[in-house]
Amino acid sequence: MQSKNWKRGIIMTVKSIPNRDQVPENLTWDLTPIFSDDQAFLAELDSVKEATKTINQLSGIMSNSADDLLNVVKKVLNLNRRYENVYVYSHLSNDVDTSNNDAQARMEQVEALGTKLSEATAWFDPEIINLGKTKIDNFISKQPKLSEYDRLFKMILKDEGHVLSVEAEKLLSGASNIFNAPEKIFSMMDSADFVFPEVKDDQGNLVRLSNGLYSLLLQSTNQNTRKEAFRKFYTVFNQFKHTLAATLSSEVAVNNYQAQTHHFNSAREQAMHENEIPESVFDTLVKTVNDNLPLLHRYVSLRKKILNLSEMHMYDMYVPLAKDPDVKYTFAESKKIMLQALQIMGPDYVKHVQEELDNRWIDVVENKGKRTGAYSSGVYDTNPYILLNWQDNLDNLYTLIHETGHSMHSFYSSHNQPYQYGNYSIFVAEIASTTNENILTDYLLANTNDSEMKKYILSQYLEGFKGTIFRQTQFAEFENWIHEQGRLGKSLTADVMSKKYKEINEKYYGDEIVSDPEIAIEWSRIPHFYYDFYVYQYATGFGAASTLAEKISSGNQNSIDAYLNYLKSGSSDTPINIMKRAGVDMTNSQYLEAAFAKFSQRMDELESLI
Repeated sequence: MQSKNWKRGIIMTVKSIPNRDQVPENLTWDLTPIFSDDQAFLAELDSVKEATKTINQLSGIMSNSADDLLNVVKKVLNLNRRYENVYVYSHLSNDVDTSNNDAQARMEQVEALGTKLSEATAWFDPEIINLGKTKIDNFISKQPKLSEYDRLFKMILKDEGHVLSVEAEKLLSGASNIFNAPEKIFSMMDSADFVFPEVKDDQGNLVRLSNGLYSLLLQSTNQNTRKEAFRKFYTVFNQFKHTLAATLSSEVAVNNYQAQTHHFNSAREQAMHENEIPESVFDTLVKTVNDNLPLLHRYVSLRKKILNLSEMHMYDMYVPLAKDPDVKYTFAESKKIMLQALQIMGPDYVKHVQEELDNRWIDVVENKGKRTGAYSSGVYDTNPYILLNWQDNLDNLYTLIHETGHSMHSFYSSHNQPYQYGNYSIFVAEIASTTNENILTDYLLANTNDSEMKKYILSQYLEGFKGTIFRQTQFAEFENWIHEQGRLGKSLTADVMSKKYKEINEKYYGDEIVSDPEIAIEWSRIPHFYYDFYVYQYATGFGAASTLAEKISSGNQNSIDAYLNYLKSGSSDTPINIMKRAGVDMTNSQYLEAAFAKFSQRMDELESLI
């Protein structure tokens, strides 16, 4: 039995998707290092539940003495650490077969426990803040073991003036499901409720649109196919635009309420404060990207020229500029290429990548019920696992090396930092993965004489740059604007948001492209607007990764060592300081300017080949 996967107007025949129990064991991840089996997991889950019931008995005693402070900190962190293990086991077990009712039930139990644990320890941060720096320093002088938590205390004390009373914080923690409602409503509408119309594919067959198929049809070489998909896709969002506007404006209201309640000037300030990032980083990004918009306009013109279009539309922005090379990249071959590309990182890095490949940290192939997409996931005490849905193409090779970048970041952090600093800020998370992508691009370009392959790699790089630095900054500008409007009490109706979004879109893409009316409502389908000032970090991360990869690819050992030290740093310092030591000052526009110079250079290379 075979099924069909529609891609770029070509019917691609693939094998039928297996059930989970039909997948070869060596292509599945091994979760036994976390728990030997489900019974061991359930026993620990029950134990964590019991411990959660009594953890609040520690409230009120940490101020008694240095030893009491040490005891409370260790017990609270240890309970969180144990919870993380049951959480990651349950979510990984669930994601490989979401149709498994037992796995779903366990996941629901764990998530409910997480809410209870958050409520049960809501007193912890306020009590640390009430102790104050002077008393904590005094306790550290009396109990040297407390110095191991000095950075932790500083991260908590930075919230002084922003944390409410214990009772107030408990109330807010208990209302987390309510505050998450706008995102949940949008997600449910987007994934389950929208019914999209049918359109014709390149062969004239009627196919029903979906989010995934829409993305593929926009890559069709037939402009009429792209146009019909684009226009019909947005009829659904236009039909529900008032509901979607109410949902997004509710998300804005939640973020602004949380910021106001915690004594921040804006939702942006609160979101960036949590990651210890100065707001100037956001403003520098937006300004630098705006200063370099002529490069995006040039890219649009290059697209128009290569595609030989008399008129360029928004639905023409995703057609590949070069033919997808008819080369298969099996998982086995891709592992070899990745290892070769990453040799420049040095033997220690490559050794740990080999561990990932040899010890079943990766769940490789698609099976029925498996979560789509790809990710790296793990906690301090577990391997950094990778979920893939492998297809034999170059895109999947990039996905493999991208997620490996995340996993090596997690591995180095957890093996070089104590538990309290073993994680890292989301601000630096995408840097490690995107650096790996850039290194792969350099490696592939240097190791092929095939002009068609070079065209494809360069076009993919340019598209990735456009979609990350330019597009995500465009999103960030809009997200900042809607939050400011909400903070000032201005109306955020569908028409108001559509008008502003179209203005920003026209500024970004310039005069060489027709600003189709449908693009005005694109804001209504972007899930990242429910992530509370997350998107700007894609752009800053890509810019930093471009600069770091350039240094690493030059073979400079000092740059490589500095990069590995960044991977090892976890949260032992602020993200800005960690990246400065790695060689990138993200408060300065220089790293972004270097990335734009690379973008311009790669555009030159593609033009010379075409």
